[in-house]
Amino acid sequence: MIKKTIMLVMAVLLALPAVCQKREMRGAWIQCVNGQFQGMGTEKMQQTLTYQLNELQKDGVNLIIFQVRPECDALYESKIEPWSRFLTGVQGKAPSPYWDPLQWMITECHKRGMELHAWINPYRARTKTTKALATSHIVNRAPHFCFEYDGLLILNPGIPETRDYICEVAKDIVSRYDVDGIHMDDYFYPYPVKGVAIPDALQFSRYSNGIKDINDWRRYNVNLFVEQFYKTVHSVKPWVKVGISPFGIYRNKRSSEIGSNTNGTQNYDDLYADILLWVNNGWLDYCVPQIYWEIGHKAADYETLIKWWNQYAGARPLVIGEDVERTVKNADLKNPGQNQQAAKMALHRQMPYVKGTVLWYAKAAVDNIGNYGTNLRQNYWRYPALQPSMEFISNKAPKKVRKVKPVWTSDGYVLFWTAPKSKDWQDEAVKYVVYRFGQKEPQDLNDPSKICAITDQPFYKLPYDNGKEKFVYVVTALNRVQNESKSVAKKVKL
Repeated sequence: MIKKTIMLVMAVLLALPAVCQKREMRGAWIQCVNGQFQGMGTEKMQQTLTYQLNELQKDGVNLIIFQVRPECDALYESKIEPWSRFLTGVQGKAPSPYWDPLQWMITECHKRGMELHAWINPYRARTKTTKALATSHIVNRAPHFCFEYDGLLILNPGIPETRDYICEVAKDIVSRYDVDGIHMDDYFYPYPVKGVAIPDALQFSRYSNGIKDINDWRRYNVNLFVEQFYKTVHSVKPWVKVGISPFGIYRNKRSSEIGSNTNGTQNYDDLYADILLWVNNGWLDYCVPQIYWEIGHKAADYETLIKWWNQYAGARPLVIGEDVERTVKNADLKNPGQNQQAAKMALHRQMPYVKGTVLWYAKAAVDNIGNYGTNLRQNYWRYPALQPSMEFISNKAPKKVRKVKPVWTSDGYVLFWTAPKSKDWQDEAVKYVVYRFGQKEPQDLNDPSKICAITDQPFYKLPYDNGKEKFVYVVTALNRVQNESKSVAKKVKL
């Protein structure tokens, strides 16, 4: 009887509308390495991306992670690496009519109130399906930087110059583009293939630095790179966030006392990626483990893994990498009549260190498979959200906005304000939050349902009706890491 009661209560809770968070990373990955844009042409690709961004905006997405460097190439104008074949079909060939996809995406995302994080693959130099490399490609310029592994070409993490090279690429992107973040995925050392050894014995003998075990040395190489990468990005623009999306298993219980009760490929042992060290040392600003499995998966249960990451990786904002297709393909174990979206979102809300979700992949949400996108826009991400707090980057905020005043214009009734004065990036207002309350309603700025807009413009068009009802509009200012100023209120008759 008790068991049935508990199950009934759980079913009711899952059916209730989600409690929206005021601060939540709501991201989506847009990849190019699958060839979805290859040879599409400028106009068609812009139309496709415009449609995707519009739909994702309706779904409540506030962050796009856009792949710009899949194999030491570029979906942006670069003097370091060649144009990507995943854009034009031929590596080194510029798009025609000419455009810069990264710059275009920054503009379009910012216009929609979204952040844009440039996604690079650090070490992969050639995918299995690439047959021809441009003469300017790093493999042709410095072939000794790379090794071949199961049909891939990989920049050798054991060579110090490769760390410098990748950091040079990141520095170039961050210095020339107004990106909000720079993002690396899970490919450090290659995923292991049975019977295929990594050909790095020579580099181990040359650069071992006294480390006796080659596995420890490989982890040491990646650790050095991640620390250098983080410091490089923040030395150029301190507000640009560094994110990493590792494979979903850190270690299995059989390999480590603190490992998860899983049985699969391991970051630490197989990819030489010590994620917990990076999190705890502050070498990244947010972590997005790719927990792509379903609840109830025999080898890598979703519930087991989200609880594990919540327990061990809370020193930096923890965001869950979510596989949309797998989520809607699998039935909820406790309610077989529906898919696993509600159950997974319930787990998110239960985990104190989980600060959001990144969707793998954007098009799956846009296509609304299993009503995933509809559920986001009507329930889970119904109201706007600010990015998670990152006071370890900066704990300063802008001063209050000035001269808040409603004005009749040729475009209607508009609330205007003036940006606060600033001394540096930490107190510079780059966005504003507009809230609306009833005349006698408590002004609770932690209630996201009261947010009308998050905008980079110093005005907001008011929904004037007959001028008989009184409201209070509240405006705050945000800096580049979305620290929020104190509020200024204005009474308005609408």
